[in-house]
Amino acid sequence: MNLLRLVLAIVLPPVGVFLTYGVSTTLLINIVLTLLGWLPGSIHAVWAIAKHSEMARRQENF
Repeated sequence: MNLLRLVLAIVLPPVGVFLTYGVSTTLLINIVLTLLGWLPGSIHAVWAIAKHSEMARRQENF
C-alpha cells in the first residue's frame, strides 16, 4: 500500500496525499502546490507520505 501511495504521489500528488491524510490542511497545501506546478506538488507529496510512514513506525515501537 505504501508503494502505491508513493507512485500516486509522483503521478497525481493530491491523490497520494488524500489516501494518506484524508481531507486535511496537508491535502490543501498539496493542491495549491500542484496548481503552481507538478514538481512542487510531487515533492511535497513524497515528503508528506514519507513523514507519515516514519511517524507511524515510531508509534509502533512504543
